[in-house]
Amino acid sequence: MTIKTLLTAAALVAAPLVAWAECGSHSEAKMTCAAGSEYDSTSGTCKAVSG
Repeated sequence: MTIKTLLTAAALVAAPLVAWAECGSHSEAKMTCAAGSEYDSTSGTCKAVSG
């Protein structure tokens, strides 16, 4: 095999591993609700604020 082929193969193997490693640090997702509503953790949805 040539150097060019080996470098291409290494890049194709490494790229998904790097992308996966960067996503592993997220421990929780954030929910954003529209104006006039707030997040209800019990139902997991946004509920209109009354009052």
